[in-house]
Amino acid sequence: MSESLKGQLLCSLAMVLVGSTVVVSKIIGQDIEPFLATVLRHAAALPVFLVLMWGTGARFTRVSWRDAALLMVQAAAGSVGYSVLLIQGVHLASAADASVVAGTLPAVSALFAVLFLGERPSLRMALSIGLATAGVMAVALSPDAGAQASTRLQGIALVLAAIACEAVFILANKRLSQPVPALALSALMCAGGLVMSALAAVFAAPTSTSTLSTAALAGIAYYAWVPTVGGFLLWYAGSARTSGALASLATVWLPVSALLLSAFFLGEAVHVWQWVGFGCVVVAIVMAFRRNGID
Repeated sequence: MSESLKGQLLCSLAMVLVGSTVVVSKIIGQDIEPFLATVLRHAAALPVFLVLMWGTGARFTRVSWRDAALLMVQAAAGSVGYSVLLIQGVHLASAADASVVAGTLPAVSALFAVLFLGERPSLRMALSIGLATAGVMAVALSPDAGAQASTRLQGIALVLAAIACEAVFILANKRLSQPVPALALSALMCAGGLVMSALAAVFAAPTSTSTLSTAALAGIAYYAWVPTVGGFLLWYAGSARTSGALASLATVWLPVSALLLSAFFLGEAVHVWQWVGFGCVVVAIVMAFRRNGID
């Protein structure tokens, strides 16, 4: 097996784990307030990252004030905003709906790059953004919504906001004036997420109705140690062995994983409009990261 193929397999496995966060967020959100859940997740993951840094000899690097501000934005968007909004969104909408919406990350990132960074997309990338949008609209306007249409739309909007936060996380990382080692960056994001979510959790505590059930705590432990730590290790091990374009193509497994796991573990029915939206999103991801579609 070639190194490039190994890299693609590792990146694909990482995205399968990331897709499972949609399912586990549904379980967590039923019993634990989102900010408190985010605190517990980072508190469980941070010691693992620090031990890994100690074991590998990795070190934190000095950064400029500008980069420090960007790192704070990254932590607020990717470490806190994504987790909180995803947990709340999946609580209001089905995990199957969230699975489709979560798969729009590449298209949303590309759209943000066009709007805020002045990048010029290729025709293939523009079509990808359009297909991803059509996929979300197919889910949001599904005739299967019934009487819960309003609540469901709120959930879909929150999941889309979570994806926007993750897109900000990705784009902010590209604006750093000097690269930060991957393991140190993950530890910083985790520490920043822990501090910011803890402050928010204090303000949310008076109205919180959290019950630390065994299922929810197990979900947080899984989220912290498998998709967060494990996903990070798999992704960087894989991306080091293959090209950026081919590694990015592995994101197609995120909505696939999330949708299938939602049906298998949560017993959710997947309706025809969700399949339509799912198909649009998968095609959009493939189009976005075809080599001849990247400028």
